[in-house]
Amino acid sequence: MIELDREAAIRRLYDAFNRRDVDAVLAALAPDVAWPNMLDNITIHGHDAVRAYWLRQFDTTAPNVEPTAIEGDGDVVVVHVHQVVRDLAGAVLQDKAVVHTYTFRDGLVVAMQPSG
Repeated sequence: MIELDREAAIRRLYDAFNRRDVDAVLAALAPDVAWPNMLDNITIHGHDAVRAYWLRQFDTTAPNVEPTAIEGDGDVVVVHVHQVVRDLAGAVLQDKAVVHTYTFRDGLVVAMQPSG
């Protein structure tokens, strides 16, 4: 069972992402975070790379991710997400359920892996 504090933190991260508050999300990520760059199908590392990736993504699409279930034990948290990606005119490009698996170290996210 996931701790209530960890669940609340995860929900705040998704809320900040949906508001495009990149600084709030980055504050919860380790400086050496490993993050998936889904546009180029690579893994990127560090705050600067993640910031650049998200800003590039927001220039071309409007993603919205809502957690539907959060589970985990210890430093691994699995988040089931309803993801809707729209183009900048509002047309839906993608609407699907995905899973995000987070690994934490010292209270910060050190890695995220998507699936689904």
